[in-house]
Amino acid sequence: MNGTDSCRTARFCSRKTNSASVCYIENMSRYIVYVLSKSALPLARSLGQGLDAPIYAPNRFVKSGMQGFDSLRELVAATFGRFDGHVFIAAAGIVVRTIAAHIAAKDRDPAVVNMDPEGRFVISLLSGHLGGANDLARKCAEITGGQAVITTATDTAGVVSVDVLARDRGLHLADLDEVRNVNAALLEGRMVPVYDPLGCLGELDPVSFSMVESPGDFKPGDPGVWVHWMEGWSRPGVLRLHAPVLSLGVGCRRGTPMEEVLDLIHHVLDENGLARKSVAVMGTADIKHDEEGLLDTARELNVPLEFFEAEELASVSTPTPSSMVEQYVGTASVSEAAALLLSRGGELLVAKQKSERVTVAVARSNACLLR
Repeated sequence: MNGTDSCRTARFCSRKTNSASVCYIENMSRYIVYVLSKSALPLARSLGQGLDAPIYAPNRFVKSGMQGFDSLRELVAATFGRFDGHVFIAAAGIVVRTIAAHIAAKDRDPAVVNMDPEGRFVISLLSGHLGGANDLARKCAEITGGQAVITTATDTAGVVSVDVLARDRGLHLADLDEVRNVNAALLEGRMVPVYDPLGCLGELDPVSFSMVESPGDFKPGDPGVWVHWMEGWSRPGVLRLHAPVLSLGVGCRRGTPMEEVLDLIHHVLDENGLARKSVAVMGTADIKHDEEGLLDTARELNVPLEFFEAEELASVSTPTPSSMVEQYVGTASVSEAAALLLSRGGELLVAKQKSERVTVAVARSNACLLR
């Protein structure tokens, strides 16, 4: 997946584990292939099979197993936001003119790869890092036996890119403009300080990065990387990455709509300075497995939703148990207990907060919960 919006190509479904029912996001077709010349149909078939992707060709020569189209411009207008990666077997000029109107921002654009009809050259054209076009170009080149053409500076220099590191670790870029400053420092061979108290970036090259014990260790104006779950802290030159370490425990009355659930979640996060993008998972009681307001909320937040049996929730010690909740649900705590269970031994950051029909609690894991 890429660092833009993984919901583009997802559906919602459920499964069972030993301890909980889980609703989660499952990607369907991530890629789409467009072929504009009849001679390149065999190449398109190979790419479609290798990428598990649908193939689109002009109606005048479309073959069995492919989809036809009359206007490439109209087709791309409909598909550009629905797939993680777009592979065009066409002249680069045609591709550029076709996608130009749909390009938004480097943290939202999908990957676009362009290749010649023989598959000799596979060009990473758009969103090489965050969108994954560089990786997609390499994958296509493996399928075609061609040469991946990568032009991003860090890749050509053989230097790690901080935005790729963040993407691969499931971290959210809070300061997109600072990416170039950090990457420029890495290209120049300068040491980049990193504040990462939970180690969410993983093991870093000690030649390129130095770990600091406090944000106060950053030198004013120098590039750096700050990995955390809080909002608010910022400094010019420092790239903030929000770590996926927060778990939400949520309870609600029957029939509560998504908007009401989201309102309290956002209020609780914002009031406590917690980053919305650090929310990694959401949980509730098993009796809420069909609660549309909660299911819709998880879809909107793009996080898994786990359902716990009353017995498991009741086994967790919580600060604000409720006898009324125990009477109706079979456990004295839903939101706090679910949040703590999801944190995998972490700590409760926000005890149960209530609105008229919703309760929310927030816990923090001691390690990143990759989404």
